Amino acid sequence: MSDTSKPDTPAGDRIAKVISRAGVASRREAERMIEAGRVSVNGKVITSPALNITSADKVVVNGKPLKAPEPARMWLYHKPIGLVTTNNDEQGRTTIFDKLPEDLPRVMTVGRLDINSEGLLLLTNDGGVKRQLELPSTGWLRRYRVRINGRPTEESFEPLRKGIVVEGEIFQPMQVTLDRQQGANAWATIGLREGKNREIRRAMEAVGFSVNRLIRVSYGPFQLGELKQGQVQELRSRVIRDQLGLEVPEPEAPKPTQRKKPMRRRER
Repeated sequence: MSDTSKPDTPAGDRIAKVISRAGVASRREAERMIEAGRVSVNGKVITSPALNITSADKVVVNGKPLKAPEPARMWLYHKPIGLVTTNNDEQGRTTIFDKLPEDLPRVMTVGRLDINSEGLLLLTNDGGVKRQLELPSTGWLRRYRVRINGRPTEESFEPLRKGIVVEGEIFQPMQVTLDRQQGANAWATIGLREGKNREIRRAMEAVGFSVNRLIRVSYGPFQLGELKQGQVQELRSRVIRDQLGLEVPEPEAPKPTQRKKPMRRRER
């Protein structure tokens, strides 16, 4: 009788995941650091992320011992227009990380908002949380308030509700509600369960309308609410536990924070 048992799974977690959980870098960034020879385990430099480690292993990153993993934390951020959602911009444009409060720990964004979009952006210090929230299988609805130029009717948006193909790319059905006409512009509320690059703008252009303002007002159960532009507010650990099923300690009550000189709103 042949042995069909599977080989034992290595103990511990992948090293890039451990580095990410410690708040040093995202998992992808950690993998690049490993490949560049900037990480050592038990005194030996490694160049491949294909390694599982446990708490008994001693990890050094950039010459500094790796700290214990930080508890998963999340923040709501009201992103203004004019900021790029990236750590480093090749064109030298201002990023959200240039404007976040200085007392914030190292954070990653959950998804993106393009430079001309504003509204709710989720931040986290945990790479696992970031991946969990970005997975299409999570299926969380993201709602946007959208101002478009023109005089649409409910029928104008029917192709978007059924799903549309734009430049060979399939956009899943959207929830679209026409809210009101305001002069030469109209406001609509749009809901998506997966967001592709400039999806709303491209979809609207496909049905004959241009978007001149786009505000994300919610991401799953998380709401922009009354958070002002440039403000950051930490979520209570109880909320993270309830929504994500994570066991994290309860910190002090969160307070909105804002840099001394937030960017001004560029359009109304």
